[in-house]
Amino acid sequence: MNEKYRNVPLNPLRAFAIASRHRSFTAAAKHMGITQVAISRQIALLENYLGVKLFERSSRSVKLTEVGRSFGHEIAGLFDDLDRATQRILSNENESTINLRIYPTFAHHWLLPKLTEFTERYPEYRVRLDTVVEPLDFRGTHLDAALQLGHGTWRDAKCRRLFEEEVDVVCSPDYAERFDWFRTSESLDAAELLHAKYRRREWEIWAAEAGVEINHREGMEFDSSLLVYSATKQGFGLAIGQLALLQPELETGELVRPFMRPVTTRSAFYVIWPTMTSVSTKTRRFIDWLLELSGEKPEFFRKGRSSG
Repeated sequence: MNEKYRNVPLNPLRAFAIASRHRSFTAAAKHMGITQVAISRQIALLENYLGVKLFERSSRSVKLTEVGRSFGHEIAGLFDDLDRATQRILSNENESTINLRIYPTFAHHWLLPKLTEFTERYPEYRVRLDTVVEPLDFRGTHLDAALQLGHGTWRDAKCRRLFEEEVDVVCSPDYAERFDWFRTSESLDAAELLHAKYRRREWEIWAAEAGVEINHREGMEFDSSLLVYSATKQGFGLAIGQLALLQPELETGELVRPFMRPVTTRSAFYVIWPTMTSVSTKTRRFIDWLLELSGEKPEFFRKGRSSG
């Protein structure tokens, strides 16, 4: 096969299909959300590729040539079929996919190790994680639910508490040994404090609640708690750890708690879902599964009720 015909220019073809249907570059540009100049350029590329004239251009208007009219009829149906096939795929994807907003650290340490249990129970569903760190607002998004830390005050949403946030100082066993398990104030003063960019008050809150004198403004800053915990395991210093997220590392001894002074921050981890739309079955299943993990009563499918 001639090399030329192995790379059919699909973008110019689509631009022409729309322009031939509307009989106007202006209408085609509006339909595609691009400029009229861009439409004209795309069609010129196609004309050059095919070696034929598809539109006659004048200073005020454009008109399909006979070749252009015939070609437009032939390819219009192909793009309609492609659009319908794409919509079917997107529809099936939306029906089976739960779009979840979650912090990267929460996903890595808490949700992902448990998620296979959900997918094994409900193999028809999949969970897509959105790990953007920004204020939660369901308006203008395709999110079905969110897992967030807060006080239960999200706009246009309903929520259920999963568990309270409890924190304590954590470090690697080797780091604790190096400083004789921080038995003196001097050893604590000499230690490196690790901070997460979006949780800069962690050390201040812990020190105040635990009654420990410490220069909480000093130390090394990382962009996320995920990086802080990784650096802590590698012996970079002391960190304020969210105990519910770090339970596996604490149980295996990969991390230790040299002070054993847990502090409740008055925040909690919640599952949240929008109230502007009805809650789909897939989302209700997922929310109830999360509540079950946390030892909480289900929100939707309670025993003795229909599970449809």
